[in-house]
Amino acid sequence: MSILEISFWAFIFIIFYAYFGYGIILFAMVKIREMFIPERKIVNPKFEPTVSFIVPCYNERDILNDKVKNCLELDYPNDKLQIIFITDGSTDGSEDLLTQYREIEVLHESARKGKSAAENRSVNHASGEIIIFSDANTILPSDAVKSLVRHYINPVVGAVSGEKRILQSDRENAAGAGEGFYWKYESMLKRFDARLLTVVGAAGELFSFRKHLFKPLEEDTILDDFVLSLRITQAGYRVLYDPTATALETSSENSKEELKRKIRICAGGWQAMSRLGSLFNVFKHPVLTFQYVSHRVLRWTLAPLFLFLVIPMNILLAQDNVFYTIVLQLHLCFYIFGIAGYLLERREIKFKPFFIPYYFIMMNYAAIAGFFRYAKGGQSSAWERSARKVVPGNSPA
Repeated sequence: MSILEISFWAFIFIIFYAYFGYGIILFAMVKIREMFIPERKIVNPKFEPTVSFIVPCYNERDILNDKVKNCLELDYPNDKLQIIFITDGSTDGSEDLLTQYREIEVLHESARKGKSAAENRSVNHASGEIIIFSDANTILPSDAVKSLVRHYINPVVGAVSGEKRILQSDRENAAGAGEGFYWKYESMLKRFDARLLTVVGAAGELFSFRKHLFKPLEEDTILDDFVLSLRITQAGYRVLYDPTATALETSSENSKEELKRKIRICAGGWQAMSRLGSLFNVFKHPVLTFQYVSHRVLRWTLAPLFLFLVIPMNILLAQDNVFYTIVLQLHLCFYIFGIAGYLLERREIKFKPFFIPYYFIMMNYAAIAGFFRYAKGGQSSAWERSARKVVPGNSPA
């Protein structure tokens, strides 16, 4: 076997492992471990610590009334729930609208320093033992707070993440169909990650943690929720995952908006890797390092690079070789499906079998573009509201 063949199959293996193989191994590890050590959930539904519920928002006036109403409907003792909205840098009058609600506190500064700076300030102002971050464009069930805080009866739990769900309509575009499918798979991985040891990066749509574990984030932090949750794991605590605490939001308005969001996330991933160095130390964090590299690092580094390198490699191997010619044909079919998904989206024609390959290709392109944006220092940490669909009659994905 030539070096080219060995490299080709090694690249294929890493791509498969990063997106599917890790999930298979993770599932097997959890099942085998729980055969010998059954999972013991330590929760107390009656445990009600003080909570500070914080909503960072930037120029989101048009959805704030709905978000405030949703927050006020949360089923938790009023004397133990502090609701804070922070609108730093907003220029659409968000703070004026919010001050009409006496039940909430509003923090506002005219300077736009970024989401991490705003969160640092809001946590410093918060009085609760447990901090909960929630995005302005998410809708939560009334029992969301109770679902999260019941886990904190266990002293080894440092943070608890809720489950993000994408609301989809019957006529969904490629961004919506792909994002919905992706988050279903991601949610499954997060559940098993948590059962093995800990969630590897919480979703900011609904994320809680013990206040005393918070360390101020660097103000240029791009992925605040990701870095914060992993620093809590570095400190020796577990980050759990509770799928009953759901955060519902609509999909990106279109693929352009979704690509913009993905590139920002991937640029933030490279920044996070540069700041979470100890997570690569397998001797210090054996299980966590395995989870971190398998679930996150490979998807931001080697997998997207190899995905595009195997195309020319396959072309070279297909010269006068029937087997590799068939492999190349299958390979090209995948990309043809992706191109078809792009074309169908432009014509507003729904066909999910083509949308998913298109989303997968777009996601890996975003990882490469995110690297170059991070390397050039071109990704701002200031949060930007992504355009989201407003679709009546949605159903959660």
